[in-house]
Amino acid sequence: MLRYWELFYLLVYTGAIVTVWVQRDDPTWAKAASTALLVALGAWYLGHRPHHDGHPELPAGVALRWLAGELVLFLGAIAFVGDAAWVTPAVISQTFWLLPPRFAAPAVVAFSFAPVARDGLLSDDSFGTVVRELGPSAAVFCVMGLLLGYIITKLGEQNERQAQLIASLEASRAEVARLSHEAGTSAERDRLAREIHDTLAQGFTSIVALTQAAESELDTDPPAARRHLELATTTARENLAEARAMVTALTPSALHAGSLTDAVRRQVERFGEETGMGTACEIEPLPRLVTAVEVVLLRATQEALANVRKHADATAVTVRLSTTDSGVRLAVTDDGAGFRQGAAEGFGLRGMRARAEDAGGTLSIHTGRGEGTTVELEVPA
Repeated sequence: MLRYWELFYLLVYTGAIVTVWVQRDDPTWAKAASTALLVALGAWYLGHRPHHDGHPELPAGVALRWLAGELVLFLGAIAFVGDAAWVTPAVISQTFWLLPPRFAAPAVVAFSFAPVARDGLLSDDSFGTVVRELGPSAAVFCVMGLLLGYIITKLGEQNERQAQLIASLEASRAEVARLSHEAGTSAERDRLAREIHDTLAQGFTSIVALTQAAESELDTDPPAARRHLELATTTARENLAEARAMVTALTPSALHAGSLTDAVRRQVERFGEETGMGTACEIEPLPRLVTAVEVVLLRATQEALANVRKHADATAVTVRLSTTDSGVRLAVTDDGAGFRQGAAEGFGLRGMRARAEDAGGTLSIHTGRGEGTTVELEVPA
């Protein structure tokens, strides 16, 4: 497909050939020879034209070879018919388009004054007379050619900068897409890690503890062993439901089966049955919450109770859900050993804190050695 400047070249070459043939002073053989050289001149350009946009300067060696061929063909064409010089605008444009300025500028001077030299050598008038008559117009044409060349050079440089900018933007867009993909993958990995830790891992811990208790009671207290095995079976089924919900990123099964209040009460009751600790669950009437906030509160309850089971050495735990001016507060308090403030947080606490921050809330821990622990999580309603 012809580009706009090549359409300009085609029109100029065609006009020059037509001008050659409308002359009456030159013989037919000279017109034919000049036409052939003009066609060869166009073909010489086509053989070296770039196949891309921008400022396609040729390598120095190729540029000099192209310029030599261009000069020979141009001088030959105007030697046979002087009006073949009408092709000069296209030749000057091609020169600045393909050559570095240090080669193009002298070439433009040569192309501009070559017709004057030709007429001075072949005219019946003296060479000086021809130069005085045609020299000023050739000088004007030369200046215009150099100005055109300057514009072409600047446009080419601008095209190069734009091409580099586009390439840089495309590379940046690809990098952003890669980083976004990695961030999404990391976020999903963190989500799955928290879900596994707060649900499946805690469930498996409960199953192990319940089956161990049942094993120790098989001979001494069969009813208690049976009750612990039933709890283990129930926990396993709930873990399976949680796993299915996790894979499809659905609402936790405990919330799917009822309200947040019901789900928290069931967690506390189950905790008391499994551990034998004294439990209390105090829940105020709650405003309507979005599912994401309910999930944060439920998972925080599960994780806080799991920490009491594993670390607190407590005898009683209280879970409170209450409203605040801006949202809902969850508080899980035990009477266990507590721990030193500022101690490194484990994965579970970090997960709770991340969930709270994702929901626009906060997590705080109040504890001290021998003073028990209170975990408080506040989220906006």
